[in-house]
Amino acid sequence: MKIVLATRNRDKAREIVAMLDRLDLEVVTLDAFPRAPDTVEDGDTLEANAWKKAREALTHTGRSALADDTGLEVDALGGAPGVFAARYAGEKATYADNCRKLIAALEGIPSARRGARFRTVMALALSPADLARLADAVARSAEVAASFSLSARGLVSEGALNGEIATLARGAGGFGYDPVFVDGNSGRTLAEMTPDEKNSTSHRYRALLEMREMLVRYGLAREKESVR
Repeated sequence: MKIVLATRNRDKAREIVAMLDRLDLEVVTLDAFPRAPDTVEDGDTLEANAWKKAREALTHTGRSALADDTGLEVDALGGAPGVFAARYAGEKATYADNCRKLIAALEGIPSARRGARFRTVMALALSPADLARLADAVARSAEVAASFSLSARGLVSEGALNGEIATLARGAGGFGYDPVFVDGNSGRTLAEMTPDEKNSTSHRYRALLEMREMLVRYGLAREKESVR
C-alpha cells in the first residue's frame, strides 16, 4: 500500500515514519509532490482539519493520504489553545513563540490547575483501489462489517496524553509544545525524553497505533517479517 503523509512538517513526518516502519507500506511526504497546495486548516475541530488535509492530499497525489491534527487543551484556559495550538501566538509563530505565550498565560497558576492534554486525530483518506480492498474485507468478514462503515471513505483514529504545563521550558528534544508539556506518568517534559520514549507514549503514537491496528485488521497492510 502506498501512503502519502499530508504534511510538510519534517519533525512530525519523522515521528510518523518511524512508527509505521514495521508495516509493509511505501510512505512518502508531500515533499515528493512540490506542486501540492497547502491546506487551509479552517475547521473548528481536529477531525475536520485532519480529514480536509487527507482528502486534499489524496485528490492531488492519487495516493491514500494520512493526515493528523493535534490540539493542546489547557484546563485553566478553558481548553485553549485547542485546535488553534499551532497558531496560538500568530500565523507565523515559531515553536518557541507558542511556548512563551502559553507560559505567560499561566503565570501564577498553581500546579493543581495547570492540567492539560494533547489530543491527536488521525485520518486516512483511501484511494479508490485501497477503498475497494477495504470494501472486499467488509464483504468477507461479518466482524469487520460490524466495526466499520465505508461511508467515510477512509479510517479515523484518536489518541490523547494527559499531563500539565511546566512553569519553564525544559529539555532539548522534540518540537512544538514538547518543552513545556509534562507527561503525567514520568514527570518529564516530552522534550526531556528520547525519541523512542516519546514515540512509545505520545498522543500521536496512540492515534497511530490504533490506525496501524486497523490497517492490519482490514487487510490493507501487514507486519514485516522479523529479520533473524
